[in-house]
Amino acid sequence: MPTSETAYAKINLALHVRRRREDGYHELETLFAFVDAGDVLTASPAAQDSVRVAGEFAGGLEDPFDNLVVKALGKLPRADGLAITLEKNLPVAAGLGGGSADAGAVFRIVRERFGLPADWQARAASLGADVPACVESRTCIGRGTGTELEPADDSLAGTPVLLVNPRVPLSTGPVFKAWNGVDLGPMPEGDARTVATEGRNDLEGPAIALCPPVAGVLAALRGTSPFLARMSGSGATCFALFDNEAARDRAAASIAADQPGWWQMRGNLR
Repeated sequence: MPTSETAYAKINLALHVRRRREDGYHELETLFAFVDAGDVLTASPAAQDSVRVAGEFAGGLEDPFDNLVVKALGKLPRADGLAITLEKNLPVAAGLGGGSADAGAVFRIVRERFGLPADWQARAASLGADVPACVESRTCIGRGTGTELEPADDSLAGTPVLLVNPRVPLSTGPVFKAWNGVDLGPMPEGDARTVATEGRNDLEGPAIALCPPVAGVLAALRGTSPFLARMSGSGATCFALFDNEAARDRAAASIAADQPGWWQMRGNLR
């Protein structure tokens, strides 16, 4: 029987960049959270692995060798193949971990059908720093490059969230490269809401410098009176958290009326 998995959109409720490492990566502290919506993967048994991409943002994944679904399948040996259809609902290069979320969904599909190897965390990390977090897709703290995971409370579970992207792709590498190297201090301690509201995203400034529309998205979201509005990851997607769904939906309608060309997704935190 076919198996379906949602590749839950990843957001960084806080993202503190602490230093540049000698290996070229950055030492960071982040609070990962996941929205109960995203891409959708459907898998069926097959003689050999195959991946078909559909959906609004399928065009962003034209290179099969750069598709993390294909790479994730290659990391997980199995007795049988899988034919996977990826419905690409999340924009590419958007700060939502879309490719990593897709890879995480592949790991869950394989876990359900075949089980995972004992070293699955290392295999996931080899695909990207946020892939291990995306496998479980639960609120957690990431340290190091993001692969050193710690549990976090679920006090924000069910919180209404609105994602908005100006439909401008923004690659991660240039944003990190534009970071000024100034350590503004560690991520705060406390429950998830405290960390989120008292934390920050150190990549907002560099992202806005490279992609000015991000500032407009943030201003629009903050104008709808959420209890938090921030850019996710390296951008260009921004999110707003609300105390109830009615407030979120009013914000979505208002922003859609003012900026009909922007991409939106509504959901709740898992």
